[in-house]
Amino acid sequence: MNDTIAAISTSLGVGAISIIRVSGDEAINIVNKIFKGKDLNKVKTHTIHYGYIIDQEKLIDEVLVTVLLGPKTFTKENVVEINAHGGIATTNRILELLLSNGCRLADPGEFTKRAFLNGRIDLTQAEGVMNLINAKTEKARLIALNEVKGNVSNLIRNLRQQILEILANIEVNIDYPEYEDIEVVTNEKLISKIKDIEDELKRILNESRNGKILTEGITVSIVGKPNVGKSSLLNKLLDEEKAIVTDIEGTTRDCVEGTLNINGVLFRFIDTAGIRKTDDIVESIGVKKSLELIEQAQLVIYLLNNNEELTEDDLQILNNVMTKNHIVVVNKIDLKTKLDYNKLPKDFIQMSIANNEGIDTLKNRIKDLFNLEQFETNDLTYLTNSKNIAIIKQCLEKIDDINQGIKTNIPTDIIEIDIKEIWNLLGSIIGETYEDELIDQLFSQFCLGK
Repeated sequence: MNDTIAAISTSLGVGAISIIRVSGDEAINIVNKIFKGKDLNKVKTHTIHYGYIIDQEKLIDEVLVTVLLGPKTFTKENVVEINAHGGIATTNRILELLLSNGCRLADPGEFTKRAFLNGRIDLTQAEGVMNLINAKTEKARLIALNEVKGNVSNLIRNLRQQILEILANIEVNIDYPEYEDIEVVTNEKLISKIKDIEDELKRILNESRNGKILTEGITVSIVGKPNVGKSSLLNKLLDEEKAIVTDIEGTTRDCVEGTLNINGVLFRFIDTAGIRKTDDIVESIGVKKSLELIEQAQLVIYLLNNNEELTEDDLQILNNVMTKNHIVVVNKIDLKTKLDYNKLPKDFIQMSIANNEGIDTLKNRIKDLFNLEQFETNDLTYLTNSKNIAIIKQCLEKIDDINQGIKTNIPTDIIEIDIKEIWNLLGSIIGETYEDELIDQLFSQFCLGK
């Protein structure tokens, strides 16, 4: 944290502009060494200056340099941003000059990490920055923006404040029992207070599951025997020729995938290899992957053909699929029926992919299955990552322990230990309490220069 870091903050490649960012106590002095123009040590903060980057007397590029004095910067340190002409050679040359004059190459996410460690943003805001960069839908962008603005942080802080008031009241009872004008906190009085916290935690958990879906999307596996129309269905859903379609069994030997935006939610459809017994080594690997994807997917679309009789293998796959979120689709309804519909679940969908029949019905079933209409709310203040959702679940487990303790008349000062643990767990979401390893892992997922 005491050194000065530098990195390229724009994507490398041909472009109109590239930005090289520098942050640290020596940022202005180091850039001044390679800048021909105004003396950057004498300019006002938050100003832009025209000039040239030079290597001794050799001209490197014509640039605009932005000078930002801490603490009113993203990292709360001195920051200089060099706007150069886009191009790999020029951009790298400027970065090399900065490194040779005293900068260190920034680690992935180190600028944002410094913003967090210096108190400029909290942990959920830092995660929001990464989510904003990675957002692939408008709703994902809005959720990330809520995180960056601190709306999610405020949600957690308000809950922690409620818990803190309970803890403070218990502590006063323990330390100053002689004060008669202080409310005595008994287990009975704790019941309603704990119930309020439990209800809020459950609300956050339920809504955050939606947030995770909006941010990360939903994985859908299309499975079935060879030649039932899995690749054709994928192509119809995506409205493009993503997968190769032939009448030859086993054409799809590996998984083919594509994405589709439905009601602001990103669906990742995967066309799997046809599931059957085969002696072909390559095809058998694809079949094994297909079986694994049934377990990993959040939704399985199981495709059967109307003009084929059900086999024992079909029924075995159907049994596996029924344990998951699933939709059974019967294709080729334009052909003679040989399928025994009595052995299928009642909510199957019929379609003729070749005639473009039933595609909208399938999309509407997906919307209903994940209740996508509920995402049309204006309140997109969600926790979005698995770590934070797991922490909320831990808090609810602690609530169960507290309720059990109250029922068995455990002393209030013992119950206080679990209440304090909930307060600490919630603190880890916004970074009030954290482990260095967790922080390092989080920011390592950022791109360089952010």
